[in-house]
Amino acid sequence: MDRLVHRRETLPERAELAAVDDEAAAVDAKLGDAAGRGDELERRQTRLEEEVAAVERRITEVDRRLYSGEVSASRELQAMAAEIEALKRRRSDLEDQALSVMEEREPVDAEVSELEAQRLALDERAEVVQAAIARAEAVIDAELAVERETRSELAAALPTDLATQYDRLRARLGGIGAARLVSGSCTGCHLTLSAIELDRIRRAPPDTVQHCEQCGRILVP
Repeated sequence: MDRLVHRRETLPERAELAAVDDEAAAVDAKLGDAAGRGDELERRQTRLEEEVAAVERRITEVDRRLYSGEVSASRELQAMAAEIEALKRRRSDLEDQALSVMEEREPVDAEVSELEAQRLALDERAEVVQAAIARAEAVIDAELAVERETRSELAAALPTDLATQYDRLRARLGGIGAARLVSGSCTGCHLTLSAIELDRIRRAPPDTVQHCEQCGRILVP
């Protein structure tokens, strides 16, 4: 039963899922960085576009006054015409800056899209691995249920004190409370029993419970 529990806990798919999670975390870090750069560029572009719009509104306003006939003084008219030219130069400069930011955004937006695609693929891969883990767990859980039922039946047939002794040894000795005696060695601790101990075991009545002199496990012939 402990073997099955260990197998359940150490399914190779769990390591694969951990690797996918690590890769996803790395992609998330890159995505956060790229998205942050993209957001900053978007804010710069928006600010420049708003400035362009403000300059255009001012050009429209001054141009209307220039040709409306409201102003007749030559010096004031010249000043308004000069302001319009300055505003147009300012607009051109702002538009160039906005275009530069747009060009700077293109590779960043492409990077974000690529990383988002990678993240989606990793999510899909994680779902596949999680499903594989669930299937493997279901198989092992079914085997564990059979093992538990068999163990309960065997325990019911054993004397109470022997079953208690086995459970205590199993808890203390890494889940293995009994071991076979093969060629004079305990398969639990893999140590060879002394010749005197082996002779004593051979001479003991068949129904005598024997223990390994090294580890204390119940010995099964």
